[in-house]
Amino acid sequence: MKKYTHTLVAMVLATAASAHASAETVVVVGMKNPTSTMSVEQVSQVFLGKSTSHTPIDQDESNSVRADFYKKATGKDASQVKAIWSKLVFTGKGTMPKEVASSADVKKAVNADPSAIGYIEKAALDGSVKAVLTIQ
Repeated sequence: MKKYTHTLVAMVLATAASAHASAETVVVVGMKNPTSTMSVEQVSQVFLGKSTSHTPIDQDESNSVRADFYKKATGKDASQVKAIWSKLVFTGKGTMPKEVASSADVKKAVNADPSAIGYIEKAALDGSVKAVLTIQ
């Protein structure tokens, strides 16, 4: 019985790990934005307030895509990123990214502002926005 329990646990963990590993986040801009591709480093710089080449659009803190995006794109967790932005705002060197509730709202926001950039789940990608980077 023990052997089967260990096997079952291993299968569940392997399935969960592969599902998590296959989740992809896409960095998007509006159709009027001239940007066609970006590197992870460029995206990281924008979302950490080190570059003003684009206006970052964040998803709500409760949205799991946000934590996944920051970990993969910047190597930092959401609380570290929030601390970085708080310091920038406090010193007058930046303004917190606009926060929206969902991937659908990100697509609307990047199309409304030609300088905006955001991130969505790959499954939400459609012809309304341009993907400039896929983060796995």
